Amino acid sequence: MLDRPTDWPLPGPIDLDVHDLPHASSTTEWWYVNSHLEVAGGRRLALFASFFRILSGVDKQTKERQHAHSLTWAIVDLDRGEYVADSLVDKQAPRIGLEKLDRGHGTSDQRLRRAIREILEKGEVPLPDRMFEGDVTVATRKLELDYDGQRFVKNDDGTYSLTLRHPGRALGCDLQFRLDKPVVRHGDDGVVRGPAGEDMFYYFCPRATVTGSLVLDGQRVPVERAIGWYDHEFGGHRESGTTDAPAEGEPEPEREVAWNWVSLQLDNGVEISAYDLFDLARQGEKRIEGRTKVIDRAGRVASHDAFTLEASGRFVSTRTFNEYPTSWRLRQPEARLDLELVAPVDDQEFITVLSEPAFWEGRVEVRGTIAGEAVRGVGFVERSGFSHTDTLDEFFSAVGTETRRSVHSIMPLEPSVAEMRELIASREREQYMRGVDVQLVADYLTKPIREIVDRGGKSWRSYAALACCDVVGGDSRRYVRWLAMPELMHTGSLIVDDVQDRSEVRRGGPTCHAVHGDAIAINSGTAAYFLGQKLLRDEAMSSARQVRIYDLYFEALRAGHGGQALDLAGLHQFVPAAVESGDSADLEERVLAIHRLKTAAPAAALARMGALAGQGTEAQIEAVGGFFEALGLAFQIVDDVLNLEGFRGDLKTRGEDVMHGKVTLPFAKAMSRLGREERVELFRIVASKPSDTTVVARAVEMMASSGAIAACKQQARDLVEDAWARFDPLVEASLVKVMLRGFGWYVLERHY
Repeated sequence: MLDRPTDWPLPGPIDLDVHDLPHASSTTEWWYVNSHLEVAGGRRLALFASFFRILSGVDKQTKERQHAHSLTWAIVDLDRGEYVADSLVDKQAPRIGLEKLDRGHGTSDQRLRRAIREILEKGEVPLPDRMFEGDVTVATRKLELDYDGQRFVKNDDGTYSLTLRHPGRALGCDLQFRLDKPVVRHGDDGVVRGPAGEDMFYYFCPRATVTGSLVLDGQRVPVERAIGWYDHEFGGHRESGTTDAPAEGEPEPEREVAWNWVSLQLDNGVEISAYDLFDLARQGEKRIEGRTKVIDRAGRVASHDAFTLEASGRFVSTRTFNEYPTSWRLRQPEARLDLELVAPVDDQEFITVLSEPAFWEGRVEVRGTIAGEAVRGVGFVERSGFSHTDTLDEFFSAVGTETRRSVHSIMPLEPSVAEMRELIASREREQYMRGVDVQLVADYLTKPIREIVDRGGKSWRSYAALACCDVVGGDSRRYVRWLAMPELMHTGSLIVDDVQDRSEVRRGGPTCHAVHGDAIAINSGTAAYFLGQKLLRDEAMSSARQVRIYDLYFEALRAGHGGQALDLAGLHQFVPAAVESGDSADLEERVLAIHRLKTAAPAAALARMGALAGQGTEAQIEAVGGFFEALGLAFQIVDDVLNLEGFRGDLKTRGEDVMHGKVTLPFAKAMSRLGREERVELFRIVASKPSDTTVVARAVEMMASSGAIAACKQQARDLVEDAWARFDPLVEASLVKVMLRGFGWYVLERHY
């Protein structure tokens, strides 16, 4: 039996004058509207807005319940294909965020938790979330929400007014909603049940006439035609007797709940709302419940439990690397309902760091049948809680998947003439395709590269350019094609390096030259350096900026080849001086020079390219480049350490560098930490390229006991922390900054 609050609606019609008001019993409450609009000139848009009120605690002295407030809203420009979102959070957000972290809520990745905590402890929140600058007021005698000037108010005539402004984009609205149909109880006679008894009460109005104006590009534009939707949900209490119910006045514990929700308005006057809830903490995505409400032209409501919402299509965000469907098929057999919901704009992802990691909420076009009658319409879909990139490992796995897809798109194994022309010629040089056997080029050029790319790898280089575009305030979505560019550059170097080193294994399979021979490997590897050139073109970018980006691209290639030259020359000739003197400074610098040129300089160049594309300041461009230079150097130092200590999953043989006779940074540092006899012994072992594991273990133990390995770890940490200290004050706190901070620790603490 439910122990329902006394301020919930009784059976029968809902009194909006009472139940639109804030509910004292609720730990969670929100007021939501959406609208589909057409303005002068036929320009089509849609918007939604949610005003949230969350119980944040109880004043110990006055016993008054305290609340935190937030607002999420977005405008979809269907004709331009743009989605502009805004997330505003309470001034208490840093404190509340820290308390949530202390309770174990949020991402499970400890590095990301540390990065978020670092921002919250400064009293900041990460963009795209912004804190309200002014006051938030919520009236108790009438529905009047004023969230620092963003307002949702019920007027004396029963209409609702919505006022929104986006300060950075010259967007907003002044709209009035007049309810055209009676409100409908959703769920089970209004009750939506949570996974642990935290029930909510939910009602909605499925159709409203919307009038007023939008602010677009700073200009006020009158609305010519529009329909709207209003809903209100409140609650969060528990069933009586629930053992994990919170104490009186305490906020609800966080639950791993995901949901799909749709609101559809059809041209024949019918509306449909459906939702299903999933408990993610119990055996994966376990469905809790689902409901469908079908409202006919006269406002009569049919309620159904069973329905299916089959997702299809695929959109992957290049900001969160979450994957979302872009179309759905809604079927309900009792209502003879079969509808297809298709997003006209794929990227309708709403990113908010503090309340949700990210979710998809956007406009859909509707077509299908009801009881055999063809129908069309519009709607909104919300899909939340299904993120698959909670940890950095998952995140970079998703980055890798998208990077490979990006490479596939420009280098198909069975290309058309037009696709091959983009690789080896151009539209202006059509004659270069005369007599070209497209499939032969693919087999002898594309296929060898794709074989290495498709085995996967560490895709942080591909992420670097996009992340650095965003972290300085740019929009990486314009540069999705750049994902393939760093991977091609890196893959080309791997293929050529393997020929030079006579390596036999690369990314868990045979090297390119082992399969295709030296000639094909050299040609394909070298070609990979240049295949990314067209990806860098941007007609909207100034010529000066474009030239700087090209210069950085070739700076990366030149540095990498210089580092490879030093690597091929080897360092053994410089070891005797270090053995004799016990001074390792010169040898260490020579090792670091190779790491810097082969890995750090290309990473820094890619980061600077991204920051340039994002129109960062000169200070930001250099600081972000410096941070990635430190990351690249630290990455190689940690690689040297892991080679001795062992990679997770036995990815490489422990002590493989010793077996190959390689002079690494731990070896170099050991030269100043061991006695002369031990230095001689260690050099003798490494120079002999031992295969005996006992001998290899002796060399590893000498480097470890001398403190050389620990010193390498400390140097890597110092490099990253010093570079971050220079970079940190130059960019605002943001989701991508959280990811970069976490990635720095990821590099230092990785085990593979």
